[in-house]
Amino acid sequence: MCYVSEFIHKSHNVSVLLYHFVCPAKYRRVVFDKDVDESLKQVCIEISKRFEITFIEIGTDKDHVHFLIQSVPMLSPTRIIQTVKSITAKQIFKLHPKVKKQLWGGEFWTKGFYVSSVGAHGDENTIQKYVQAQGRQKEYQKLHVQQLSLF
Repeated sequence: MCYVSEFIHKSHNVSVLLYHFVCPAKYRRVVFDKDVDESLKQVCIEISKRFEITFIEIGTDKDHVHFLIQSVPMLSPTRIIQTVKSITAKQIFKLHPKVKKQLWGGEFWTKGFYVSSVGAHGDENTIQKYVQAQGRQKEYQKLHVQQLSLF
């Protein structure tokens, strides 16, 4: 998977909200082999078709998964990951019964997760300076020139 984030236009807002999630498998079991990895990615493609959740990247590392997800402001990060974890768990257990046995037939994911927002158009420091420079045209132009030199 390799999509690019884009502006999402709704009737009353425009957004580019990106989140980095890390979700460990239950008991930190090593369950993500090549087949499970492929199934996970296919299930995520189907989730994208049904919900306003776009998977920019998915990376598995034997006992946990990193998701880079874009969504809309109406969906909280918690709601996004609840949806992803619920649907992927059901489908992976259905497609890979051996995984269900590895996890003693219980849950696929741990209860917790890691989430961090990701800036597509500047880091925290750049945005902070941009906000501070509002109403001061000269400082804004200087900041804008500095930003362009970074790219």
